[in-house]
Amino acid sequence: MLELIHVQKNYQSPFKGQSLCVLKDVTLKVSLGQAIAIVGPSGSGKSTLLNIIGALDKPSSGHILFDDADLSQLEDRVLAKIRNEDIGFIFQLHHLLPQCTVLENVLIPTLVCTKSDSRKEFEERAVSLLERVGLKDWLYYRPGELSGGQRQRVAVARALINKPKLLLADEPTGSLDSEASEKIEELLVELKQSEKVALIVVTHSGRLADRMGEVLELDNGMLTKRKSR
Repeated sequence: MLELIHVQKNYQSPFKGQSLCVLKDVTLKVSLGQAIAIVGPSGSGKSTLLNIIGALDKPSSGHILFDDADLSQLEDRVLAKIRNEDIGFIFQLHHLLPQCTVLENVLIPTLVCTKSDSRKEFEERAVSLLERVGLKDWLYYRPGELSGGQRQRVAVARALINKPKLLLADEPTGSLDSEASEKIEELLVELKQSEKVALIVVTHSGRLADRMGEVLELDNGMLTKRKSR
């Protein structure tokens, strides 16, 4: 479903004529239903890699194949459609709209979705997802009335509303306390299985990484399989 082929990412350095290589010859294959954790020191390029996989950024060289389409060659309009309908994003900060209810926040990605589901079907799926993440009694509350863990659960439901094939999570528990983090970890594992999506998680949490099927380490721009501990 997803394949990275010799991906490299360079950023222009403040020093004239120099560039900084953040990703070096990254190659990766991900199948539907697979769960991968990406770990590594701060500043190693983990978020950059996730942004490239999610078509939020483009590599300096190499190819990203998603369902056999080369994302690095597609025009912005097509990429926007793929990001909205085929890839779900969960960030460390939930990015919920404060003026919208929980239900409205989950439904936002459906407003520009071209899938054939009716508005009623989208609303039924949103309610179902919110029930599954433990928020069936909070549909009409606003984000400011929720705890940090509850807001992150809303973000998880929103990421799944358009039935994506790939779910990307960038430090999804990084801003939560231990109890809320554990609940989000359990939720991601359960939803990955029930929704049959591929899941890639960038995390500093060893506990969350160990719950994924495979752990890869990004260090000095190179992605390798983590050695057994």
